[in-house]
Amino acid sequence: MEQELNNTVNQMPRIGDIAPDFEAVTTKGNIKLSEYAKDKWIVLFSHPADFTPVCTTEMSGFAQRKSEFDALNTELIGLSIDSIHAHLAWVNNVRENTGVYFDFPIIADIDMKVSKLYGMLQPNESETAAVRAVFFIDPNKKIRLVMYYPLNVGRNMDEILRSLKALQVSDKNGVALPLNWVEGEKVIVPPPKNLEEMQERIDGDYEEKVDFYLVKKSL
Repeated sequence: MEQELNNTVNQMPRIGDIAPDFEAVTTKGNIKLSEYAKDKWIVLFSHPADFTPVCTTEMSGFAQRKSEFDALNTELIGLSIDSIHAHLAWVNNVRENTGVYFDFPIIADIDMKVSKLYGMLQPNESETAAVRAVFFIDPNKKIRLVMYYPLNVGRNMDEILRSLKALQVSDKNGVALPLNWVEGEKVIVPPPKNLEEMQERIDGDYEEKVDFYLVKKSL
């Protein structure tokens, strides 16, 4: 029985899966994922607990850079295993003490329903607090990227935004992105799938070509 419980708790949606649907109470009202933010990307992220130091820095980071997510047609949804009353008190406390306002929905996952659905509870880390998970969900409600951090290490907001931009650039232009790619740098032309495409890579006039399988261009 214990092993079955652990398997359920640890179950995690994978890249390419349709994001598991849920209804939840949040600081911005009730939401149903499948009906929320249609035609937009969603970044769903969990934190261990309200009124804790690392979580406060992270939530503040999301709030302070919310305009950048807005510009990328992306909605933020936070989550922790706390009550709606704790969430509201924390939001107000941070705003009063720092001037930073968490102006995005934070799920009150007191019954752990969403945390279990998304594999945010990891028993070897904690059975009662969600780890620092980040799910990138595209407008078709498909999971495109997943990040996991332990309780004691904060996330990197630059990397979260870089990854979101990379996914959108790849989708829009049909390209891949190299190591450490940032907006404005050259992108990778997809590798050839047949002899005709291979010859095109060989003969093509590209800005940067190592060989037919590694070709870069500017957008």
